[in-house]
Amino acid sequence: MLEKLNPGTVTRIEVDGDSRFKYLFLAFGVAIRGFRYMRKVVGIDGTFLKGQYRGVLLVATAQDGNGQCYPLAWGIVDSENEDAWNWFLTQLKEVIGDTDELALISDRAPSIKKAISTVFEKAHHGACAWHVAQNIKNKFKCADIMGSYWSAVNAYRCEDFAGYMIEISHRYPRVAEYLENEVGFEKWSRCHYPGLRYNITTTNMVESLNSMLVNARDFPYVALLDVIQEKMSKWWNDRRIVAMAITAPLTPSRESEFRPRFAQSNGRHTLQLNPVTYHVKGGELEGVVDIFNKTCTCKEFDIDKLPCVHAIAAAHHAQVSVYSLVSPYYTKEYTCLHTVRLYIRSDRNHSGMFRTKSPQG
Repeated sequence: MLEKLNPGTVTRIEVDGDSRFKYLFLAFGVAIRGFRYMRKVVGIDGTFLKGQYRGVLLVATAQDGNGQCYPLAWGIVDSENEDAWNWFLTQLKEVIGDTDELALISDRAPSIKKAISTVFEKAHHGACAWHVAQNIKNKFKCADIMGSYWSAVNAYRCEDFAGYMIEISHRYPRVAEYLENEVGFEKWSRCHYPGLRYNITTTNMVESLNSMLVNARDFPYVALLDVIQEKMSKWWNDRRIVAMAITAPLTPSRESEFRPRFAQSNGRHTLQLNPVTYHVKGGELEGVVDIFNKTCTCKEFDIDKLPCVHAIAAAHHAQVSVYSLVSPYYTKEYTCLHTVRLYIRSDRNHSGMFRTKSPQG
């Protein structure tokens, strides 16, 4: 019924040998279509269900250009084991694809790590920096090092990252060894990540969805799906209204982040090196900007895909529109394109989607 009411919606149900429910996968067609206008960073996580049949709710979510959660897919499985994650991620791969532009962010549970490496051959896997932080505090009892750790997480340049790691190594050499050898710099550090994860370092976007459904976790499966459908309909409609009211070129959160950089770029000395390259001096850090390839030696432009103060100064010198250098994912245009499609039609009489026996028989 969901697929008939919402074109493009994908539902999959797996049963065991006795025709008892085993797994479910759900991705609304509107979310699948809208993902084309999202940064290709997907957080995945699971949360325990507390109803009669227990199980685990799996969620895959992106983040829109305004920094808000964008739920992509839902799953219900028996537990967070490797088989369940393999099945869920296989279904997810069918709806979002597998490219080297795709980043998958999760905790470091062995079952998730193994399943991602098995199912996604091209996508890059990143660790949730918050979960890594929790592991550090629990394993090494060193909460006082968290300031240096988060500075290392968020460092754009490898030179700055190395400085923070030296601080950590001098105080807690075992923590530094853990971060480098057990976790791997490329999994949690923004500057070492091999793909594009922009400014997304945690799976907080998934955690917020889990919090939204905290009471519904006690419900039977069909009732839980009703709640998800109802909340997503309202949530996305509210965002559609906000998106259609945007008057600036970028989403509100990106405009608020971007506009102060204009003032910060004033007074910078800009030297043109060739038709597309500019050396920008002044401030705490100089930068060499390539306005054609949209890069800067400060690395903020490269990673966030939002012009840094150096790129803004270079654009002004080159008489190029600063907004032409912004990733389209942050623009009003892309936000409107994905929100106008986010409408889920509901039919309360859809209990027939479960034509299987309960897990208990």
